[in-house]
Amino acid sequence: MKKILLAVLATGLISLAAHAQTYVMDKTIPLTGDAGYDYVSIDAANNHLFVSHGTMVNVVDLATDKQIAVINDMKGVHGIAVVNKSNRGFISDGRANAVVVFDLTTFKTLATIPVTANGPDGIIYDPYSDRVFCFNGESNNSSVIDPNTLKQVGTVDLGGGPEFAVSDGKGKIYNNLEDKNTLDVIDTKTLTVITKYPLAPCGGPTGIAMDGANNRLFTACRQNKGMSVVDASSGKVITTLPIGGGVDAVAYDPVTKLIFCSCGDGTTTIIKQQSADEYSVIQTLKTPVRAKTMALDLSTHKIYLSVADFEPGTRKALPNTFKVLVFKLQ
Repeated sequence: MKKILLAVLATGLISLAAHAQTYVMDKTIPLTGDAGYDYVSIDAANNHLFVSHGTMVNVVDLATDKQIAVINDMKGVHGIAVVNKSNRGFISDGRANAVVVFDLTTFKTLATIPVTANGPDGIIYDPYSDRVFCFNGESNNSSVIDPNTLKQVGTVDLGGGPEFAVSDGKGKIYNNLEDKNTLDVIDTKTLTVITKYPLAPCGGPTGIAMDGANNRLFTACRQNKGMSVVDASSGKVITTLPIGGGVDAVAYDPVTKLIFCSCGDGTTTIIKQQSADEYSVIQTLKTPVRAKTMALDLSTHKIYLSVADFEPGTRKALPNTFKVLVFKLQ
């Protein structure tokens, strides 16, 4: 009887823990403008959310969950990188082959930096080298920018079409190559790819996140609808978990030990990290179709996904429907 009671209690605790980490809809933040959308980024120091949106970036105050500004007059926005050290933000303007610099306080445009590449897309800041890396989808390389002089200071040849990238803060950047099914390891001081990790069974890798404490990478792939856990030191694929279709972004919360994979099929897969090498899917969060880009607020543990409403059976967005959806821990 005692064994049965203990088993029941253990099951109850497991159930309670799973329930405590269930995500639910919190609110909708309406945004201005009608156009396509891509990356979503958070400036944690200033508590602002930046939402890529056609030729503009919508700025949301996370204290009020309201739009407070728009950064305008670009040709085709993709990503936003934040450099608090210089109080500047950097936007990849893909159709202009440029990076646009803005003030993180006033949101005024400060400069436009032409890059010697085509199709600027993903963009991140590496604190170790104090450089901004812009990943160019049409040129198979990365343009390196000094955030202080606002000039391009180098180029990294990647050997394939880059997708999302993540910095370990210690001198390395990990970048998915979608067309090669591999992951580049970039030395941010020498500006060279020092090794390439094959990602099989992963096919078509897009989003990537990192658990720095355990030196684990989480890379999500469209072709096999899976998220692979990769040892950042060796490149070994430790395990692969099932996720939704059309994945784009991935985020990791080191406090809750949850990994989020936002997918275009109308789901966000939420994965629990039990240990460095043990993982399980704990929730398939229902979202609108094409809500595939996402940002995680590490202070509140909320996730933010951008999306618009579409005409049924088409890819045509309905006017005045662009928004950010906010999900929170229940």
